[in-house]
Amino acid sequence: MGEDDVPHDRYRRIKVRLSRIAVPCIGAAALFAVCGPAPVRAAENGVGMYLLGSRGPMAGFLPPPGFYVQNDFYFYDGDLSAGKSFPAGGRVVSDVKAQARTNLLSGTWVLPHEVLGGNVAIGAILPFGRTGVTAGLDVDAPRLGIDAYRSLRDKATVFGDPVATASLGWHAGKFHWNIAGMLNVPVGDYRDGQLANLAFHRWAGDISAAVTWLDPEKGLDLSVAAGFTFNGENPKTDYRTGTEFHIEWAVTQFLSKDFSIGVVGYHYEQLTGDGGRGARLGSYKGRVTAVGGSVGYNFTVGEVPVSTRLKVFREFNTRNRMEGTAGIVTVALPLATGR
Repeated sequence: MGEDDVPHDRYRRIKVRLSRIAVPCIGAAALFAVCGPAPVRAAENGVGMYLLGSRGPMAGFLPPPGFYVQNDFYFYDGDLSAGKSFPAGGRVVSDVKAQARTNLLSGTWVLPHEVLGGNVAIGAILPFGRTGVTAGLDVDAPRLGIDAYRSLRDKATVFGDPVATASLGWHAGKFHWNIAGMLNVPVGDYRDGQLANLAFHRWAGDISAAVTWLDPEKGLDLSVAAGFTFNGENPKTDYRTGTEFHIEWAVTQFLSKDFSIGVVGYHYEQLTGDGGRGARLGSYKGRVTAVGGSVGYNFTVGEVPVSTRLKVFREFNTRNRMEGTAGIVTVALPLATGR
């Protein structure tokens, strides 16, 4: 859509500004793992490589050619319900609580060349942060006369696995859409046998598609993104996580050219069961849904436009996963733009 298609200058400026600073497709779609105790598995350790909630407003919009930097600070506090426990080899882990404070730095280069009439982007994501896990271990072995409870705790500040990214995006009037791919490279600081991890220690790939309908006259953004994650086997645990599905949505209203509010949500469903010798609990498929809100604010530092957004989610409808509150604080800016 060109500027002549926008009838009001106020929302023309909204669209122009967003086109300069948005990095919606790749930078935020990062990875994250709070690895719980080994028996707590629905996707290994209860989490997948795709960061749920990372895409929302402007998910389908790929910015103009240039180099963009984005930083996402992710926080999560969750637990397993007190009535749930997970047996494994005569042991039962219950009362699991986890906390994460993770920073994900990403760089995205939108190339000046077009492919199939769309813009091409490549990039990378590097996660770093601190995680903490507390769990209860019930030992029940009547033949040995043992019936005891032990509390386990672990904290770590580590690097996660880096992620390579690529996407292809198009624009047509008020519609903007893209397809994207991510590859988890298992070279992060994986702590074998420990409770708290950011790295997955397995190859994994994600493919997704997103679409955004943006009406500059009304200041309304409707976005949805969905994808599938395919996992390799963790050679340390002989565990292969099944195929995962994720979908995210956002309804955002711009109250001015700089300020917006909205409703966001996501749903995760494991489509195929876990496998490998380490999957002692069988397929153990996971599921979770979340809804929440978002607030965005745009400003300039000198002549550099900066985009910020806060998203907070509350999870429910969980199965074989922790349930908690998650949030993402995003700051994005272009370092260089233009052909």
